[in-house]
Amino acid sequence: MEINDIWLKELVNPVCEIAKKAGAEIMKIYAEGFEIEQKKDHSPLTTADLASHTLIIEKLEKLTPEIPILSEESASISFAERSSWKNYWLIDPLDGTREFIKRNGEFTVNIALITEHSSSLGVVYIPVQDICYFASRKQGAYKQEQNQMTKKIQVRSSTPTNKPTICGSRSHAGKSLQALQEKIGEFDLISMGSSIKMCLVAEGVADIYPRFGPTSEWDTAAAHCVVNEAGGVIVDTTLKTLQYNTKDSLLNPSFLAVGDLNNQWREFLSKNVAS
Repeated sequence: MEINDIWLKELVNPVCEIAKKAGAEIMKIYAEGFEIEQKKDHSPLTTADLASHTLIIEKLEKLTPEIPILSEESASISFAERSSWKNYWLIDPLDGTREFIKRNGEFTVNIALITEHSSSLGVVYIPVQDICYFASRKQGAYKQEQNQMTKKIQVRSSTPTNKPTICGSRSHAGKSLQALQEKIGEFDLISMGSSIKMCLVAEGVADIYPRFGPTSEWDTAAAHCVVNEAGGVIVDTTLKTLQYNTKDSLLNPSFLAVGDLNNQWREFLSKNVAS
């Protein structure tokens, strides 16, 4: 089927509702307690991941029965099969499982629609705060917080004279932040879990989120659309936009989510690709 921008815009609200319902299931388990398993890659899996996965799959299959779905919890679908997909849903039922286990509230439900290797619709829902970030192609990016009015969000412009604000992973802090400090000097740091970091770039709270370590495509896809529509970019170390479903592996390369890709960040990338 052909995906057009009007259809995408009409799809946003139903997908936000699905994300919120999945979030409600997660919060029930968050309150009552949960079991933890370990996946083959040694990452944690909880009953909340599975409950959210089941609900989202069921709702999306009813909403768009003709569009296939790839979830973190069903990632065994071969590239031979998915390489023929022009459009598909890419979901992370519970992004930030480690944050969920720590009970710090920094976890999200991520739902993205991928169209020809790009994120054309993205919804990121934070259950604990009841905050939903959403965007669709050529329609802008938005934030809805609890019962408040939905507001349009955009990245902020950065200049070399301003001390930048950097987002860093709470559970995966690494050499990238040290390399940044050595290159650009002092900066304000926001430590955060899950795809919330990219959403903070999208709404202008942070300038950049550098990730020089392993992530999967479902970790970035939903927030990628939000960042794009807010005026930012998510690029790899060669300044190419991240793409989806182009290879057998579902791992992303190292990347930067940036509000304003000015010369400061370009120079940082050129000198720190190997960091």
